[in-house]
Amino acid sequence: MTANTQPVPLRSSDLRSSHVAIVGLGLMGGSLAAALKARQACAAVTGIARRPATIEAASRLGYIDHGTTDLAAVAEADIVILATPVRTILSTLPDLAPLLPPGCLLMDLGSTKGRIAQAMNALPEQVHPCPAHPMCGKEVAGLEAADPDLYEGKTFVLTPLLRTPPAAVARAEELARAVGAVPRRLDPRRHDRLVAVGSHLPYLLALGLVATAEEVGREDCLLWDVVASGFRDTSRLAASDVQMMLDVLMTNSAAIAEAIDRFREQLDAVERLLVAGDEAELQRAMQAAAIRRSAAFRARPQQAP
Repeated sequence: MTANTQPVPLRSSDLRSSHVAIVGLGLMGGSLAAALKARQACAAVTGIARRPATIEAASRLGYIDHGTTDLAAVAEADIVILATPVRTILSTLPDLAPLLPPGCLLMDLGSTKGRIAQAMNALPEQVHPCPAHPMCGKEVAGLEAADPDLYEGKTFVLTPLLRTPPAAVARAEELARAVGAVPRRLDPRRHDRLVAVGSHLPYLLALGLVATAEEVGREDCLLWDVVASGFRDTSRLAASDVQMMLDVLMTNSAAIAEAIDRFREQLDAVERLLVAGDEAELQRAMQAAAIRRSAAFRARPQQAP
């Protein structure tokens, strides 16, 4: 879009009159469809998925008004939301681009934003991209895990591009609020650096914990009889959808590697205190962490486990 060119107006006047198409009806897409329908937030919801059985299930549950396996259905939508794994979003965009109608708001729910923002920036000028990442989820995947209240009270990050018109950003914020979420704007690179610590590193720690327990369990099978709730809670994320998390790791590798280095330094420091028998310093570190965590979640009660 040149400096003297006005952006194509949005296709609908507000969210309530909008036709929303959601590509991907797993946990995130299914929950978004369910939330929009439960709150009567828009005029219609179309679900697009690869498997007819998924479409049938979403229709039966009342999560969608229409369903299809044909991506071309986005041509009738005012808002299109991509709710598939990150690399599927990236591979879908070239096929999607010629199908999107002028004035369409295009969003996604991918867990990393840098590469998606870059790809969306190359879309035709008449399409209005606003990448997004709701900060919620479960360790289980699929439509059967969908929950219309999944987004309630959760931060809904938006990473609009320089080309994204203010009206399109406002519509994306309207959608986030309509499903009970709290919209928050971030730069894509800043988003990826923050979620590397707050979301992706915890997953890797859960993997490492399970792998360590498996190794010890091979040496002494009694381990699995004595693991307590702390192990179950801490390792819960290891049960997350593998393909989704693989996409996350491979599209945010630099920021995650930095987070791993920072955590390794913290773990090494604790190990040194243990080896040295420095009980007083170890106690101070433990108390400081407990205080920091409690203070953080008091300020953000909706994020607390």
